[in-house]
Amino acid sequence: MATIRALVVRTAGTNCDQETKTAFERVGAKVHLAHVNELLRQRNELDAYQIIAIPGGFTFGDDITAGRILGNELKMKLRDQIERFLKRNGLMIGICNGFQVLVKMGLLPGNSAWEPEATLADNDSGKFEARWSYLRQYSQPSTGRRNCCVWTSRAPERLYLPVAHGEGKFIPRDGGVLQRLAENGQIVLHYCDAAGGRAEYPANPNGSVDAIAGICDVTGRIFGLMPHPERFVTRTQHPRWTREPRQLMADGLAIFQSGMDFLASA
Repeated sequence: MATIRALVVRTAGTNCDQETKTAFERVGAKVHLAHVNELLRQRNELDAYQIIAIPGGFTFGDDITAGRILGNELKMKLRDQIERFLKRNGLMIGICNGFQVLVKMGLLPGNSAWEPEATLADNDSGKFEARWSYLRQYSQPSTGRRNCCVWTSRAPERLYLPVAHGEGKFIPRDGGVLQRLAENGQIVLHYCDAAGGRAEYPANPNGSVDAIAGICDVTGRIFGLMPHPERFVTRTQHPRWTREPRQLMADGLAIFQSGMDFLASA
């Protein structure tokens, strides 16, 4: 199998870049960590990669709103490159602040004009929330059809991942956007309680509409989520690793492995 190359994009305020780099390396990718200014100087840089990751942090201090400045910079200065990258069936993942970036720039939920159709707003609690959260993969109630996201093919139906954010409340523009997300299988993850049931605070740490924790575009190749899969890629990172049965693969690592499997089979 040819080496899969992943690009982890950082800028001022990014603070989960090394963890994201390590996660991709654990599943066999060759990873380059690049400041966004490097991409602006080298206009064809994205052509060398099959994966683009935007990690967590507080880019540009979350001034204006979280993810807005980096999202605008990518949209205004690198849109042609990104569109060419996506036409090559490239994969993108945005984690926490990266999810905010993808939503604010209009890549998620996704439309041809890159017009934002959702936002990630302040947590209902009015404070920064940091805890481990239970999640479940979305499937349509009427058909049982699983979400279309290629990044979760290896992940279990229920996951356990840490969250750490102050602006994680997912809000679609209107009911039509929410309905479209559900019908297209674009809702990927819901917050849930330990039994997989409905999540109230603090199980839903931010008050997201319909307890949505992650979505993808219609192709399933662009994925954004508020929880941090890069913080659970080895069993010893689980807070109860000494007391629970050993997993075949850490929940977070399964997400990165899913992306690699998709590219390997493409």
